[in-house]
Amino acid sequence: MNKFRSHTCAALSLKDDQSVVHISGWINKKRDHGGLLFVDLRDHYGITQCVFDSSLKDFNIIEALKLESIITVYGKVVKRDKETINKNLPTGEIEISVQEFQILNKSEQIPFQVAIDDDSPEDQRLKYRYLDLRRERIHKNILLRSKVINSLRQKMIAKGFIEIQTPILTASSPEGARDFIVPSRLNKGKFYALPQAPQIFKQLLMVSNFDKYFQIAPCFRDEDARADRSPGEFYQLDFEMSFVEQEDIFNEIEPVIYEIFDEYSKKKVSSTPFERIKFKEAMEKYGTDKPDLRNPLIIKDLTNCFIDSGFKIFEENIRKGSVVKGIKAPKSAEKPRAWFDKLNDWARNNGQKGLGYIIFSDNEFKGPIAKNLKNENLEKLAHNVGLENGDSVFFISDKESDASRFASHARNELCSQLDLLEKDSFRFCWIVDYPMFEINSTTKKIDFSHNPFSMPQGGMNALTEKDPLDVLAWQFDIVCNGIELSSGAIRNHKPEIMIKAFEIAGYSLEELKSKFGFLFNAFKFGAPPHGGSAPGIDRIIMLLSDEENLREVVAFPMNQQAEDLMLKSPSSISEQHLKELGINVKKDKIT
Repeated sequence: MNKFRSHTCAALSLKDDQSVVHISGWINKKRDHGGLLFVDLRDHYGITQCVFDSSLKDFNIIEALKLESIITVYGKVVKRDKETINKNLPTGEIEISVQEFQILNKSEQIPFQVAIDDDSPEDQRLKYRYLDLRRERIHKNILLRSKVINSLRQKMIAKGFIEIQTPILTASSPEGARDFIVPSRLNKGKFYALPQAPQIFKQLLMVSNFDKYFQIAPCFRDEDARADRSPGEFYQLDFEMSFVEQEDIFNEIEPVIYEIFDEYSKKKVSSTPFERIKFKEAMEKYGTDKPDLRNPLIIKDLTNCFIDSGFKIFEENIRKGSVVKGIKAPKSAEKPRAWFDKLNDWARNNGQKGLGYIIFSDNEFKGPIAKNLKNENLEKLAHNVGLENGDSVFFISDKESDASRFASHARNELCSQLDLLEKDSFRFCWIVDYPMFEINSTTKKIDFSHNPFSMPQGGMNALTEKDPLDVLAWQFDIVCNGIELSSGAIRNHKPEIMIKAFEIAGYSLEELKSKFGFLFNAFKFGAPPHGGSAPGIDRIIMLLSDEENLREVVAFPMNQQAEDLMLKSPSSISEQHLKELGINVKKDKIT
């Protein structure tokens, strides 16, 4: 007990009936019932209803006090009447009959409601984030984040992982995104980079004989914002292990992920081991390497069904190198014509020429495309997609990559339209067997497709004997409900394989040593086979809290333009500071 409170605003119950107590908190709500003022007092722990009688000294002061002012109330705990019990509150069976109160701090008029969600603009919420964090939903998200991180830490330590912090001021990274740069005052003209991930350091820790490492790691990437990606910084459960193969990593982290989701959600969670899906299969069946397995719809390649089919548009597309993708929409044949037309409009609004379809109803093929197809092609198509009476099938014809990409969007749209998404579940899978190399869309040359530090499947033989585009890597992603939680890999730990892999990607030995000499040199002194991954903390919390945007699960997030509206960051710095850093800022010329 201290002068501010004998209990928190969540601690009182019927067992405290007739006790004299004092509690402190923010005025969450006020209700004037003519001679009686009911105040919901809120602190970090919960809410307690306090009753002020008009005969109370300074009643007019509390009556005029604005919401979010902070007070201490002194009074007696009393049992509520049966009809006034609030079953939604842990303290809902009691209230405090106030005998005295003290104002600790008055609040001005708040810019938006705290006790309720009032659809206030996001920029205003971020500007006054300390108020936004008082809201019950956001407050719970941050508490959930704390609990999950603590649980992750305990689980990793229990599995024998050692927590080690890696540097924040480091060198530029080859992770793929843009670095945040920090100028050095002591080494003028030179710069540090904030780490995009602890990738290099955790590999060096394996070389240093730390068998199992982890940390709750901050990562910094100068990327554009998305709903599932924060601009600036994010956190991940970063871990690495020595003397392991891919399945060892899966077996180590799967129980941790499963237990976290099972512990902090009431939804059904995929049982372990999680499903393994090859990258090629994922692209063929779902059009993406981030499939939402709650969606039961599958994409089929129906190109062969339209060769010499009688449907001239698709035939011509196929001759020019395009493919035809199809998606069965079960039990949709009885939908009105307007439904099919709206889907066609949706496709046009998303950059396609349209969304063709065939309806199979009353054991007949119907629709504009069906009228042009030969019977044998129709039967072949029905067999390939498993078309049943009452179903329809939609088509996308385009170049392979574009057709797959749009088929993925169409799959999601059809699932939504038909309300097929599995409810109240978390569906996990591993995407495995990523290609080691790809053709860079800008340079048209061979480049790394995922991570330059991954071990190619087949080792040196694969690099010397196979077409680079056929080489697979020991790389993997874990995906939940269509959201990528992490990428990982078995690392390339042999200098000679590193030299060859980078040579294929267009790097000379000199460039390799210049950019990654520290890792290359370390590997020359005996590096164990090793690998790891890094599930994203922010995305885990977003899924567990049923939020659609990462900003709802981060205490002080930036906006879409990577600005902190509360601190007005980024901002200019003084000329004196620039001078100390040896930096001249070039101002744009006014034309």
